[in-house]
Amino acid sequence: MTAIPPAPARAEILHLFRSLLRVSRQFPDYNIREYAKRRTIDAFHHNKSLSEPSSIAQAFADAKSQLDVAKRQAVVYSLYAPKVRSIMEL
Repeated sequence: MTAIPPAPARAEILHLFRSLLRVSRQFPDYNIREYAKRRTIDAFHHNKSLSEPSSIAQAFADAKSQLDVAKRQAVVYSLYAPKVRSIMEL
């Protein structure tokens, strides 16, 4: 049987939230940048009502894996950034 990891502290959750928002600002494309930001806020807002330690730990682990994916994707997107800026950025 696998041990259930302890629920993360509030400070750890806030640090992860801020890290995800920071990574979302690294995307060069406006649409992807705003999607990543909106997705982060919505996911944390949705998980705000979790009260069971195992479900909180699972949501935290999922968010950490999403942070790793977002970091890699930000690098890839920066390599292939569009030459023309979005009308929303002008």
